[in-house]
Amino acid sequence: VQGLHNEEIDAAFIRSPVADVVALTVRPLLQEKMVVALPKGHPLAGGGRKKKAAQSRTAPLPLADLATETFILYKRPGGPGLYDTIITACRGAGFSPHVGQEAPRIISTLNLVAAGLGVSLVPESLRRLQMDGVVYRKLADNAQLTAPLILACRRGENAASVQRFIDLVQSTAEHIEADTELR
Repeated sequence: VQGLHNEEIDAAFIRSPVADVVALTVRPLLQEKMVVALPKGHPLAGGGRKKKAAQSRTAPLPLADLATETFILYKRPGGPGLYDTIITACRGAGFSPHVGQEAPRIISTLNLVAAGLGVSLVPESLRRLQMDGVVYRKLADNAQLTAPLILACRRGENAASVQRFIDLVQSTAEHIEADTELR
């Protein structure tokens, strides 16, 4: 957001609600479901050859099943919306999460999960990274954990390239939302 205000960048994808919207246009794009990222071999990852283990890997995981886990979260100053959403959801599931590490970037949390230092809750789109050592599980619907994806730009921005970018992003988000609703 500061980069937009300082005219260092033309547009920004943001995962948290934006407080400083003076002179900015903020466009909500998606509300993305969150998933749990687990170290490969973790008991909740559902590895193994047995049919029951394979079924447990595909069944949605209740958030309360993570009550005794060490969490790796994205640092609160950089992403207060996601951090607070996760803490609130855990408390709603009956526990206060033990935060063992805070990573500087969302993607950094996955490296720490792969190293076996804990579990993390991340936007579902990060599943596409297919990082070695990380297994993803859907959360049960009652967790109601979502991550917003917001596009912000300066109000009154009239550069043609920026407008084309904004139009492309909005069109893509609409297609993703339509595909998600069909599933």
